[in-house]
Amino acid sequence: MARKNSLNRDVVALGLVSLLNDISSEMIYPLLPLFLTVTLGAGVQVLGLIEGIAETTAALLKWGSGWISDRRKSRKPFALFGYAVSACTRPLMALAASAAQVGVIRLSDRVGKGIRTSPRDALLAAAAPPHLRGLAFGFHRAMDHAGATIGPLIAMAILVAYPEQYRRVFWWAALPAFIGVLILLILVRERPDSTGPSRTLAEPWQAADRRLFHRYLAAVFVFALGNSSDAFLLLRANQLGIATVHLPLLWTGLHVIKMITSVPGSSLSDRIGRKKVILGGWLFYAFIYSGLAVADQSWHVVVLFALYGIYFGLTEGSEKAWVADLVPTPQRGSAYGQYHFYIGIAAFPSSLLMGVVWYRFSPSTAFFIGAGFAAAAVLLLLFFRNPQKKSA
Repeated sequence: MARKNSLNRDVVALGLVSLLNDISSEMIYPLLPLFLTVTLGAGVQVLGLIEGIAETTAALLKWGSGWISDRRKSRKPFALFGYAVSACTRPLMALAASAAQVGVIRLSDRVGKGIRTSPRDALLAAAAPPHLRGLAFGFHRAMDHAGATIGPLIAMAILVAYPEQYRRVFWWAALPAFIGVLILLILVRERPDSTGPSRTLAEPWQAADRRLFHRYLAAVFVFALGNSSDAFLLLRANQLGIATVHLPLLWTGLHVIKMITSVPGSSLSDRIGRKKVILGGWLFYAFIYSGLAVADQSWHVVVLFALYGIYFGLTEGSEKAWVADLVPTPQRGSAYGQYHFYIGIAAFPSSLLMGVVWYRFSPSTAFFIGAGFAAAAVLLLLFFRNPQKKSA
């Protein structure tokens, strides 16, 4: 019998939630560096500090919420609460009057993300059949990036009508976030097999498979040490001549490429294996960061941003699908928590290092360091032993 190759309702509904949440968040995020540095007068070091602390906090919560969702055998309540918390922070950003207040609001938003992410990924892994995991995660990322494409366009339209009125954009950003929460509440089902029978929680996870998973996490962590906040890419674009009013358009173009490449890039890993696709993506990243280090014209930035979108298309869904391949169902909440924790815990040193090196030395030096970490991660992954099955 032919295997079913279509996505089910739960995968599609989770994609819609991501679409709306990212319309909201990406109305704000491309403007945040300038809101902080121009409107509120904060320095680039403050930007790195805020982003680092926020992402590190989210990383800790992703691990904890995933672990608890395994024990409680329930994913949806964590996802729902996390999305609701983030939605409530949107209007607060419009009221912020200092960098410290922005930091607290940004931290609260990341708390919501930390609570929801690992249980949501486990929900998605349970909803997708093994031979379509890459496709399912790629679709989810494509919807995420579709929202990130629409959000900056809305922000740009508002700014064209009301120049430099960032707070007006932040107020409107609340609407799609709350609609997404309603869709999650009404349409997404908690599948009976999303955590597995409670008795399996006590079953041993084979030591060889556990070591394999942790070696994979080690390579992911090294790569993440060079993967600082994308806010620095926006600052670099502005530094090389991209006008402030055009930054949302540049950000939109990046997410269009992410959206277009997410499904084919992730589904490619269903066919040829996760390792090959991820290796290609990480090598691409090293090339792009090296290019940003030596770029000296605005069109260089435009080309490199387009290539940066391809890197995301190759790696985002493939990396998450590989977690599901390596870890049995009852432990997937914890496994996704660890995966996100390793990425997030690296966000503080990577973003802080980027900001300090940028300030003390030069943007070029900072981007070359990021490329170096990516190359080191590629070397680690080259010695990684593939599991026997490529996508199941």
